[in-house]
Amino acid sequence: MKNLKYFFFCTIISSIISCVNDDNFDNSPEIEVDQPENIITTPCNFDISSITENTTIIIDCLWDLNGSNITLPKNVNFDFNGGDIINGTLDFSGGTIDGRLLNYKLNIQGDVTLKDSTFRFYAVRWDIKEGNTTSEIALQNTEKFENVLFLTHQLGATTFQVDKFDAFFEVTKVTSTTSNQNFYPSLEAINIPSNFHLIMTGNTHLRIFPGDTHNRIGGAIFAVRDASNITVSGGNLHGDRDQRVFSPDDNGLEGSYLFIIHSGKNIIIDGLNFEDGSAGTFAIHSFGFSFNPDYNPTMNVTIKNCVIKNSRRMAIALTDGRDIVIEGNTFINVGQPSVNTDGGEVGYAINIEPDRFRDDNGVLMERQKVFDVLIKGNTERGSRGGFLTLTIGQDITVTENNIGTRVVYSFVSGVKITKNIFKALDHAVDSWAIFAAGTGVTVFNNEIAHNIIEGYSLGIATGSIDAYIHDNSIANCGSGIQLNKATKARIYDNTITVSKNGIQGTNTYSNTIEIKGNTITSGSFHVYFVHMNASEDHDQYNILFDSNSFLGTRRVTFSNTNGITFTRNEIIGGMEIGNAKNIDVSLNNIKPNESDGIRLFGTHNNTNITNNTISEPTGADQYLCINNDTITPNGILLVENKCN
Repeated sequence: MKNLKYFFFCTIISSIISCVNDDNFDNSPEIEVDQPENIITTPCNFDISSITENTTIIIDCLWDLNGSNITLPKNVNFDFNGGDIINGTLDFSGGTIDGRLLNYKLNIQGDVTLKDSTFRFYAVRWDIKEGNTTSEIALQNTEKFENVLFLTHQLGATTFQVDKFDAFFEVTKVTSTTSNQNFYPSLEAINIPSNFHLIMTGNTHLRIFPGDTHNRIGGAIFAVRDASNITVSGGNLHGDRDQRVFSPDDNGLEGSYLFIIHSGKNIIIDGLNFEDGSAGTFAIHSFGFSFNPDYNPTMNVTIKNCVIKNSRRMAIALTDGRDIVIEGNTFINVGQPSVNTDGGEVGYAINIEPDRFRDDNGVLMERQKVFDVLIKGNTERGSRGGFLTLTIGQDITVTENNIGTRVVYSFVSGVKITKNIFKALDHAVDSWAIFAAGTGVTVFNNEIAHNIIEGYSLGIATGSIDAYIHDNSIANCGSGIQLNKATKARIYDNTITVSKNGIQGTNTYSNTIEIKGNTITSGSFHVYFVHMNASEDHDQYNILFDSNSFLGTRRVTFSNTNGITFTRNEIIGGMEIGNAKNIDVSLNNIKPNESDGIRLFGTHNNTNITNNTISEPTGADQYLCINNDTITPNGILLVENKCN
C-alpha cells in the first residue's frame, strides 16, 4: 500500500503541479463535479478545552485547526451537520467520526472508527484531479485514490460509494523507492483492500492515462493483490488502446489491463462496463508456482453482468485460479483492429492458458493451474479469434451462452460444452463453431452436448482424444462434423442438417470412433471420407457407424479408406465404396434415389457387404441395387443382400 501521509498536507508544490498543462491529455468529456454535503463555511466558535470524555460534537460550522494537533479525551464522537474540519490533526482515544468530515486537509490519528461503515467519496475532498491532466498528476490520482480506499477501510468502512467521478490514472510507472525497481502491474494499480465493497455508478469513469512514449509495460486501473472478500460493482473503466503509443516492433503483447486479480480470494466483479483495454481487460493469476510451498492461488472469483467492449488481445486472461465463475457478461469485438492498433495476439474473449512443462524425467510440472470454472449465460459477438479458447485446464463447464463466433479446447480434461447457442455472425460464417483439439494423457472426459449451432461453414471439428459429442443440433451450416486425427470419439444422437457434407474426413486418420444414432440431412454427401486411414500405419484403425439415419437423396462415400464398420443404418440415397480395405457394410436399410444402392469401384481388400436391404433404385435404368464395378472382385464378399 502506498504512503497515507499525503492526506494531511496541502503543499504549494502540489497546487502548482495541478495547474501544469504542457502534457495534458484531452480525451474525456466535460466533467460534472460531484458536490459534497459540506456546505457551511461559518467558522466554529466553541472552546476546545470544553471537550470532555464521552461527548458528541455536532459539526455544523467550519472548524479550522490552524495546524494544531489536538489530543482528544476518551470516546469523543464527531457528528456531521453540514460543516467541516480542516488544517490539523485530531488524535483520538476511542470514539467515532462521520465519514463526511474526512478530507485530505485533516489528519486522523489514534483509536477511532467511522460512525457509519458506508463511506461516500467526493474527489474534491481528496485533492484528486478530474478530467484532462498530465501523467504526473494522473500518477498522483492513482496514489491518492488508493490511499482513500485504505484509510477508510482502516477506519471501519466496508462499503465505499462513488458516483460522479471522471479521472485519469497513471499505471505504467514504477513507484517503489527501494532498490528493487522492477515493475509489478498489480502493485502499480489502484489496490482494493480486503473485506470491502466498492460501489460505483454509471456516472463513474476511471481512465488509464495513455503513455506518449514506447512503453512496453502496463498495469491496470484496479487490482486485487493478495486480498479477499471484495466486491466491486458498477462503474465504467476505460483503457488506452486508441491513445497509447505502441512500440514499432510490438509483438502484440503490449498494453495495460483494466483489472488484475492476483491471488485474490472470494472476489465478485458485478455490473461494470469495460472498454478499450490495450492488453486486455482482466488478468487473473496467482503468486508462486503450484508445486512450491509459497503458492498462493486465486480462489472463488465471480465476474458477472459486465460489458466488455473493444478489448485488445483478449477480454479475460485466466492463467491461475480455481472456483471461477464468468456469468451473464457481454463480450463485444474482442481482439479486433482499431484506429490505433491491430487486435494483438490471441483474439479470444476468454483465454484459459496456465503454464506447465515436463521436467528432465518426463514428470508433468504445473507452474499454474486452472480448474473448477463455470462460464455461463454470457453473450459474445465479433471476437476476432472466438469466444473461448481452453488451452489447458480441468473441470470447466461452458453452458447456456449465446455465442457469435467459436470455441476451441486443447489439452484439457473434464470440459463440458453444453446447452449453448452458436449463431455465426459476420466473419464467423466462414469458420467452425466448436473445435475439439489436443491429444495426450491429459486430455480426457470432455463433452460437447445439447448445443444449437447455426450458420457456420463447419459445425464441429474434432481432432482430439476421448471427445463425447452428443445431442447437438447443427443446422444451416456448410458441413456438420469433421474428423481429423481423432481418437476414441463418441458421436451420438446429433441432428445435422447442412448444405454440404454431414460427416467428413479427408487426407487424415482417426481411430476408435463410434458414430451412433445421428440424424443427418445433407446437400452434398451424408458421409464423405476420402483418404481416411489410408496409410499402412493405420491398418488396425476403425470407425463405427451404427444406427444412424441419413435422410435426403445424397450418398455415403468411402474412397481410399480403411477400417469402416457401417451397420444398422438407414440411408435415403446410396453408398459408394472404392479403393478400400477392411470395410464391413451390414444390416443397413438403403433406399437409393437416382443412384445405385451400393456402388463398388476401384480396388478392394476385405470389403464385406452382407445382409443389407436395398430398395429398387429410382431414376435411370442403369442404377442397380449393387453395382459391382471393382477391378478386384476377390477382395469383396457379397452375401445375403436383398434387393426389393
